[in-house]
Amino acid sequence: MHRPLDQAAGIRKMKQVKQKPVRVIAVTSGKGGVGKTNLSVNLGVALAQKGQRVALLDADMGLANVDILLGLSPKFNLSHVLKGEKTLEDIMLTGAAGLKVIPASSGIQQMSELSSIEQAAVIRTFSEIDKNLDVLIVDTAAGISSSVVNFARACQEIIVVVCDEPTSLTDAYAYIKLLNRDYGLSKFHVVTNMIQSVQQGQQLFAKLSKVTDKYLDVSLNYVGGVPFDQYLRKSVQKQSPVVEIFPQSKAALAVKDLASKIDNWPIKIQAGGYLEFFVERMIKYSTQEDAA
Repeated sequence: MHRPLDQAAGIRKMKQVKQKPVRVIAVTSGKGGVGKTNLSVNLGVALAQKGQRVALLDADMGLANVDILLGLSPKFNLSHVLKGEKTLEDIMLTGAAGLKVIPASSGIQQMSELSSIEQAAVIRTFSEIDKNLDVLIVDTAAGISSSVVNFARACQEIIVVVCDEPTSLTDAYAYIKLLNRDYGLSKFHVVTNMIQSVQQGQQLFAKLSKVTDKYLDVSLNYVGGVPFDQYLRKSVQKQSPVVEIFPQSKAALAVKDLASKIDNWPIKIQAGGYLEFFVERMIKYSTQEDAA
């Protein structure tokens, strides 16, 4: 007779057999309309083109559109995994350059309702794919809802996307302030999007960092900028990533440069680099939110 899986013991066992952690990156923004999801998709494809095994989790529960940008039609999503109806492998779709996509689902919010055995089963489900994965990109929703904040807190790295709009900068600052003052996060990466020049991107970052340096105890790292490019618009219309369909366009080259920088980031093993740690933190934070 099989004994029920003990969550802590199961996680300890999985930690012992893993050799290489998965880099888990949240791509987020203070507001919508800054091109965050398009950047997530293209970064994922660009990293995959570099030989990385990449999965993209669509964590926008309200306006999920990763599948649309990749021309995919999901039949199942994470809620089916939580219900035990499907495995993670069953629901994942394959996009450009072999990018794996985990479709969005309100099921994420159900994690706090799972029993400890069910939680361990979900954690194990994620851990079963990390041997075939190098990077997990989490495309969050816009705004500063508890779901968005919990995703960011669970990830190793946070990329905040901003554009040249006053509301983009003010909302990005509010988002960073919330994560810093309420949850103690202090390191953030910044990408400027839809910029007219390299100088404009640097100026946008300077504006944001000037305010955070004055009022917050945080460290901002400027990853780079992606220019406004008509080829990006054409790629959206064709439901194909710009890095694949227009690889020599200005936007594609900029995204590839970002991917090269990200590829060289050290992996924070001490912070818990495996997918089961990511899901474990998601469960923990969502449970705390419900209890509050």
